[in-house]
Amino acid sequence: MTIRIGFIGYGEVGTTFAADLVRNGASQVAAFDILFVDPGGGGALQERARADGVVPVASAAAAVDGADVVVSAVTADVTETVAMALAPLLRPGQILLDVNSASPATKRRAALAVEAGGGAYVEGAVMAPVAKPRLAVPILGGGPQAEQAAALLNPLGMAIRPVATEHGRASAMKLCRSIMIKGLEALIVDCARAAQSWDVEAEVYGSLGDTFPSVDWSELAVLMAGRVRQHGVRRAAEMREAAAMLADLGLDPALCRAVADQQERIARS
Repeated sequence: MTIRIGFIGYGEVGTTFAADLVRNGASQVAAFDILFVDPGGGGALQERARADGVVPVASAAAAVDGADVVVSAVTADVTETVAMALAPLLRPGQILLDVNSASPATKRRAALAVEAGGGAYVEGAVMAPVAKPRLAVPILGGGPQAEQAAALLNPLGMAIRPVATEHGRASAMKLCRSIMIKGLEALIVDCARAAQSWDVEAEVYGSLGDTFPSVDWSELAVLMAGRVRQHGVRRAAEMREAAAMLADLGLDPALCRAVADQQERIARS
């Protein structure tokens, strides 16, 4: 198949997905990132794109032009803003695959804007860290064109599993899971620090192992601390979206906001 793909956002997810799509046979992959126009580091990022066979372009409109699928891989806090900006650029038949970790309500508003302009909106909920599985990371797809997006992109190595025709459901699945995973990360970092300070790690992890025998708690503490240090700022943004989801449901978002603050503090410390 001849498939042209445009990326909006060329961070961790964008660089990984774009490079793999080139290697797996996409006919053209173009990318735009606001950092491309940054005199301090835009040149190096564009050179990285070229080295991976990705075409760096000077605007979002250029990334959208001629693409069969446009992938929005920005940060959660600008998900809706970017969708609103892309809506008038998308022609009928083009798919916007939004893989950002935004709340269901945000995805629904983004979908309304894109579909009002004639484009197709597919929400993609990325269900695991991207680093190891790369393009093959499991993604839940939502929206009327989720099946079509999977049919186009899965032959190129993506793992999109359509789970809903309505918008918001896939993101709800992801964020409900994130409440547990990101919350556990924040808890275990505090637990590990306190246990280390009191030199009671063996006793604490042993007790936890008695309660949850399938988990190696000492190994998990190291793994999760590393994840938070490396990705805590992005995880914090995701947890704030989870908090927004709870607030939209009339539930108390305080715990999610506290976890977001803790993730960010650890990452910045």
